[in-house]
Amino acid sequence: LRREGLVVNHKKLFRLYREEKLAVRRRGGRKRAIGTRAPMLVPLRPDERWSLDFVSDQLTDGRRFRILAVVDDCTRECLALIVDTSLSGMRVARELDRLITERGRPQMIVSDNGSELTSNAILDWADQNRVEWHYIAPGKPMQNGFIESFNGRLRDELLNETL
Repeated sequence: LRREGLVVNHKKLFRLYREEKLAVRRRGGRKRAIGTRAPMLVPLRPDERWSLDFVSDQLTDGRRFRILAVVDDCTRECLALIVDTSLSGMRVARELDRLITERGRPQMIVSDNGSELTSNAILDWADQNRVEWHYIAPGKPMQNGFIESFNGRLRDELLNETL
């Protein structure tokens, strides 16, 4: 901390704060979508449960792009790879609508708590289409292991091999 030529050691400043019982005001955490967090059953039929996740990379000119991967948890089949520089919640909802017309409606969709997947557009879409949306616990990607495994193979076999 420097003020008017006075230098105060951060350790001394911390000690003074503690002695005076002062505290720096902590900011609140970010709001997360509620969704369901109950344990999931293993899917027994195709199109019963889909998993969604994003993979990001960059082009040789430095521009970043994202890939939305949609995987069927029963068959481990990749249903869609949507690539763009920006994928909003509304775009994700549109792509899910397109996928439902091709494949049928899943009973459940599993995803992490990313901002695109917790947006009002997605929450409204799930209500309108009567699809249960399951959010994995924050910091626990293995709760969505099928898509994480697929993303690892996608990165190894495609993204890390090509420019």
